[in-house]
Amino acid sequence: MENKMFCYQCQETAGCTGCTQAGVCGKKPEVAAMQDLLVYVTKGISAVTTRLRDEGKVISRDINHLISLNLFTTITNANFDEEMIIARIENTLERKKELINKLNDSENLPEAALWEAKRDEFVDKAATVGVLSTKDEDIRSLRELITYGLKGLSAYSKHANALLKDDENVDAFMQKALSNTLDDSIGIKELIALALETGKYGVSGMELLDKANTSTYGNPEITKVNIGVGSRPGILISGHDLRDIEMLLKQTEGTGVDVYTHSEMLPAHYYPAFKKYSHFVGNYGNAWWKQKEEFESFNGPILMTTNCIVPPKDSYKDRLYTTGAAGFPGCKHISGEIGEEKDFSEIIEHAKKCASPTEIETGEIIGGFAHNQVLALADKVVGAVKSGDIKKFVVMAGCDGRAKSRNYYTDFAKALPNDAVILTAGCAKYKYNKLNLGDIGGIPRVLDAGQCNDSYSLVVIALKLKEVFGLDDINDLPIVYNIAWYEQKAVIVLLSLLYLGVKNIHLGPTLPAFLSPNVAKVLVDNFGIAGIGTVEDDIELFFGEENSKKDIITKEMVIGDILRLDSGIATILMNSGMHCLGCPSAQMESIADACTVHGIDVNTLLEQLNNHMNNK
Repeated sequence: MENKMFCYQCQETAGCTGCTQAGVCGKKPEVAAMQDLLVYVTKGISAVTTRLRDEGKVISRDINHLISLNLFTTITNANFDEEMIIARIENTLERKKELINKLNDSENLPEAALWEAKRDEFVDKAATVGVLSTKDEDIRSLRELITYGLKGLSAYSKHANALLKDDENVDAFMQKALSNTLDDSIGIKELIALALETGKYGVSGMELLDKANTSTYGNPEITKVNIGVGSRPGILISGHDLRDIEMLLKQTEGTGVDVYTHSEMLPAHYYPAFKKYSHFVGNYGNAWWKQKEEFESFNGPILMTTNCIVPPKDSYKDRLYTTGAAGFPGCKHISGEIGEEKDFSEIIEHAKKCASPTEIETGEIIGGFAHNQVLALADKVVGAVKSGDIKKFVVMAGCDGRAKSRNYYTDFAKALPNDAVILTAGCAKYKYNKLNLGDIGGIPRVLDAGQCNDSYSLVVIALKLKEVFGLDDINDLPIVYNIAWYEQKAVIVLLSLLYLGVKNIHLGPTLPAFLSPNVAKVLVDNFGIAGIGTVEDDIELFFGEENSKKDIITKEMVIGDILRLDSGIATILMNSGMHCLGCPSAQMESIADACTVHGIDVNTLLEQLNNHMNNK
């Protein structure tokens, strides 16, 4: 990355000098530079494949897969291994050379398509091909918007490819769009159109992956997932690749080793095909950014199938394995091409020598509300909407992260009116999927469709509701969009929603920093894109003040007054440890004072009391 380039990990414009701050990527500048060069040569080979298609020639699947995997390798927090990235650059240059020899006309190809070099020339070249090599701020912004969207699309393609599913139309578009970002004759208006077209193929890519997953493993079902641990040693698998977890489950069967999911792999529990494995114990931990603490306490080996990797601590680095597009220097990489059976025997033997996981929580969380499952409940959902029991759905998909500003999404979920239902996909759900938000007539108030890859389900649900209610415009649905973004797959979801005509999407905690002021204005003016405000302001904006929850009970109120509000208050106070409610002096105490006397957390008690009052 060049100085002052936007850093996707920090989400700010800053020099990439190998961050050491907690919560940011930790990439060394030379690794970031090689990622820039890998994107550059991938655009170059895409220009060649696009020219070959124009000449009527067929591009092989392995070239399509190479391009998708190249892009996926550069996605947020996927690969930190400079040698692996350099190897991909060298392989891409070699394959590009072969393809150029098949052209009838190689005139006027972009410089990236013609560039050839040896390894010792890579560093100098990388310094010239970063984001700032495009001088016009608006052109640069749109090219980056498209490129980040294509990186997200590459992730969908790669996961579908792993299940032997391909879409030549998606591959051809992805390569043509990459090539177009090299073309200086393409102006702002054309790039805006290309960004929306990227969204169109984003929908196609999500549909391809959805069909690949469901045709192979069945439609996700409503599932309660254990978040506790067993007594046997375990392997923790993180990332998104369902083919990897299938192979791991098969190979660990009968070995005495249990398998746990982490972060974005949680939705694997929802698929019928994986429920037959008795050693598939549950989900361990939370979103990706907590892995330093949680990987240490897991005690056993961890398999990272994709992003998001946080540079590991020395205490567990020898237990971290990577595969596919993921990589980290010093960690064992398990190889295996598309269609090959990977050998996980080394990680299994490693697990047998480890202690069982340290329990960090107990209980269950519920998920499995992909489009097929929600549509099976369509009559119930529609009935709840028509009766007024459900007033609005809130799409809270996207990404989680370490920044304190992301606690907004937890507070927002808590503050939602009791007649609102959350639709979610991606690791953003970890901000609220363990809250006790209850249900509406048996419909949980958090409907988890799955991974960020499963955002397609949210699209299908919205389109089906539009049809059921006989609406002409998707924006007339009782749905609001309050999405947390962090990495590239969130960009392709955004572009897909814009292509479908969805307006008034709110993004947070901040708008993407790679958007120039003029490009941001286009999105605001034409699509109503906006940021987030305070929880209170946004609740009023989305629902109106009259529908927002109120803190009816405050810590300054005295016990006697609170008891007169509702007969159920006494039960809550007694269950919390206050057994002297009949005492006149006790009734004169404030909630804050009473909690201090009894050693009770006042905020927890206030939340219970106000939830009771708001749910009356």
